[in-house]
Amino acid sequence: MSASASDDASGAVRSSGRKPKGEGDRNVFSRMIQAIVRFVRQVIAELKKVVTPSRNEWATFVVVVLVFVLAIVAYVGVLDFLIGKLMFWAFAH
Repeated sequence: MSASASDDASGAVRSSGRKPKGEGDRNVFSRMIQAIVRFVRQVIAELKKVVTPSRNEWATFVVVVLVFVLAIVAYVGVLDFLIGKLMFWAFAH
C-alpha cells in the first residue's frame, strides 16, 4: 500500500470519526440551553407570521362553529331518542 492508505479512490481523506474542534467540547447542558433558545426563537418567528382575522372573518367563523355544534347536538339527540325507544321496547315487556 502507498503512504496515503487512508485515501479512498477519489483521493479524499477519510474522516477519523472525530468531531471537528469545538463540537465535542460543549457539554450536555450547553447544547440543551442552545436547543431551548433556538426553539424559542423559532416560536417567535412563527408567531410573527400569524394574521389576526378581520371582524367579518370572526363573525363567519362563529356562525360556522355554532351551526356545526347545533347539527351535532341534533344528531346525538335523535340517536339518544331512538336508542332510548329501542331499549324501552326491548326491556319493557
